[in-house]
Amino acid sequence: MGCFAQNDSLQNPYFKSYNDKITGSIYYLDTSNSFQIASGNLDSETFVNLIPNRREQIGFNLNYKIIDISVGFAPKFLSQNKGDSHSKNFNFNTRFYYKKWMQSFTFINQKGFYISDDNITAQLPDMRTTKIGGSTAYVFNNKFSFKTLVSQNEWQTKSSGSFIPTFSFYYTNIDLNITDTTPGDIYVFTLAPSYFYNFVISDRVLIGTGIALGVGINDIDGDSSALYQADFNLKLAYNKDRFFAFASINTVSFAQDEKVNPRLNDNIATLKLSAGYRFDPPKKVKEVYDKVNQKIGL
Repeated sequence: MGCFAQNDSLQNPYFKSYNDKITGSIYYLDTSNSFQIASGNLDSETFVNLIPNRREQIGFNLNYKIIDISVGFAPKFLSQNKGDSHSKNFNFNTRFYYKKWMQSFTFINQKGFYISDDNITAQLPDMRTTKIGGSTAYVFNNKFSFKTLVSQNEWQTKSSGSFIPTFSFYYTNIDLNITDTTPGDIYVFTLAPSYFYNFVISDRVLIGTGIALGVGINDIDGDSSALYQADFNLKLAYNKDRFFAFASINTVSFAQDEKVNPRLNDNIATLKLSAGYRFDPPKKVKEVYDKVNQKIGL
């Protein structure tokens, strides 16, 4: 059952490649793009949290060669999904790989939020946010498998880590849909040095982790300010050549400079549980991919 990964393993003893297989999986996701309005100074700072009603999702992922696509939906029957049937949370994520480069793309559309602070909890059923963006990363260490951490078409066989600088760009539109308010447009540009490491526990089990701290520029309706970024990644994974399963936690946080008052902080948090299977691609899929690859040289 492990024969199809053997050649890649011989080429690089630090990780196996399952690049010639289609990787399909289903997952449970507790995710949200929440916002925090902070005002005042350090001695008398107040916070108002804007949290989406729909957080929990179920979805599926397909991965083949350089393509990695995930689509998730947030049904109301999951326990953390609040609000009425008009609340929505739709996520689309994809990644493309080229040699040591990785490009990600994210689309998040949310409708229905609630306000949460120390004193009140109130519904904003018509509030809507849309986020579009992504990141470009470069992996320096050839012995480190970034795909082991973010997908399942590679598997680290010997512990290794890498410095990975990342440039991120996001556009977010926030619309309260309340009388006498106008939608807000937010642009974020950041550069974040990061370090990731895969700890190989056994042939079947590993722990992957990573942290990034960055700075950038935040523009809200034409007003620019400094921005700070903090990312954290943790993954516990089990792998066989066909079957795999994992649990992961990821956070991406953007905080405006404290000199800005009030400040709008932005956080994307994700807990993911997933299980999947690798299988041979249909002959037609392989033929189409090979033809495209010959023309554009991926």
